[in-house]
Amino acid sequence: MSKAFTKEGDNDGNDDDEEIIDILPAETPNYMTPTGFAALQAELRQLLYTERPKIVEIVSWAAGNGDRSENGDYIYGKRRLREIDRRVRYLAKRIENANVVEPEKQRHLTQIFFGATVSYARADDSELTVQIVGLDEADAGQGKISWLSPVAKALMKHQVGDQFELRTPGGAERIEILSIKYE
Repeated sequence: MSKAFTKEGDNDGNDDDEEIIDILPAETPNYMTPTGFAALQAELRQLLYTERPKIVEIVSWAAGNGDRSENGDYIYGKRRLREIDRRVRYLAKRIENANVVEPEKQRHLTQIFFGATVSYARADDSELTVQIVGLDEADAGQGKISWLSPVAKALMKHQVGDQFELRTPGGAERIEILSIKYE
């Protein structure tokens, strides 16, 4: 069948031609905090030593049941194995290319750099605290923003007491840096 007529995600069971899309721009270092690095390693271990062996066992059992074309356990098990293997390749690549930065060992601790936890006041007198982390560990809900995000880039190199305009999709907003911590 022509690839032009397949849905995204359809394949013939062969992932080898699929490419892992790297979310980092070319030649950009993959900075990561020790906590983020440990989380990626833990996820990789969990996939390799817990989840994948269970799925392999299910697929082996299902393969022994005969006709694989209508065997849901076999079909979905193989699909899950491909997903796990894809994620394992991605995690292995990210871990291999990681540049772990110890936030507390940063120089110029009075300025905002990677790993800093920054509190700032907004124009409406609300206070916001964010930690500048690696791309893989960013989670806005927990106040962790990627060092490549526009907000993090705007905060970089500022010091406590600095006031400046932060450009947001809603327009420019005046903010003041209240505190900087490295933990």
